[in-house]
Amino acid sequence: MDRDDFIIFVYCLVEEQYAAITNGKKLRKRGFSPKLSDAEVITIEICGEYLGFHDDKAIFNYFRKHYNDWFPDLEDRTTFVRQAANLWQVKARVQQRFVQLSGQMHETYQIIDTAPLPVCEYVRRRRDRCFKPDADYGYCAAKDMHYYGFKLGLRTSRIGMITHFDLLPARPHDIQLLDDLVDGFQQGVILADKGFIDAHRQTILARRGVFLAAQTRKNMASLDLPQSVRKQFRRWRKKIETVIAQLAGRFQIERIRARDLWHFQSRLIRKILAHTICVFINLQLGRPPLDFSGLVTS
Repeated sequence: MDRDDFIIFVYCLVEEQYAAITNGKKLRKRGFSPKLSDAEVITIEICGEYLGFHDDKAIFNYFRKHYNDWFPDLEDRTTFVRQAANLWQVKARVQQRFVQLSGQMHETYQIIDTAPLPVCEYVRRRRDRCFKPDADYGYCAAKDMHYYGFKLGLRTSRIGMITHFDLLPARPHDIQLLDDLVDGFQQGVILADKGFIDAHRQTILARRGVFLAAQTRKNMASLDLPQSVRKQFRRWRKKIETVIAQLAGRFQIERIRARDLWHFQSRLIRKILAHTICVFINLQLGRPPLDFSGLVTS
């Protein structure tokens, strides 16, 4: 599809889910209603992220210049940014609705992992006053990187749709964040890397029907999984690595610039939502779920 069709497609999807969430009720009980509808704001954010504009100013300027006829009420950048930030809970609920509609929420096999979310350059960590006391020092073993910020906890289905996400503290080891990552997962198999190996926690999860299959170390026995699943393990694990790479590359999730947790969280959620909607659209069109490059042709 071309760029115009993509924007229309996204708007129709968002408007439908927004109507289902609000059920015709107004979200705001005080003050004047904004000129730009909430569905329009969310659409602009999602499409802006996909098209490569990753901060509020760039998104606003692009749509103000090229789509002023479509969004004539997009007039003041400050109003747009404030309205977008206030909708972070709505965007989180819309994201979960798309996961439910796609049938991926209760997928039997799901994958978990974490990714670093730096909030400033490491050399600036001692003098940067943002996000205190929420942000902390962390270490990413995969990138051999020390950083100051947060961790993004992800759970995805086998096709790469994000079924659950959490903004987590950076300092604790991944195994200490396991409960957050499996929250809401009722029954099935969780695939993880060797950083999540913990016999005690695995036993507790098994009692509620959740089997944690972690990538084994060299001195450990092979995974206690059916042969067919063992063959797919690495391929499925590769999916979440692809998702993290897309979030870091196309959506610049490691370069979120904000001075407070409220705006940081809002921008994080819109990137997650943009990724989820792209996967959802690909499924609707019968395309490979994680093929974002070919989704919009011009």
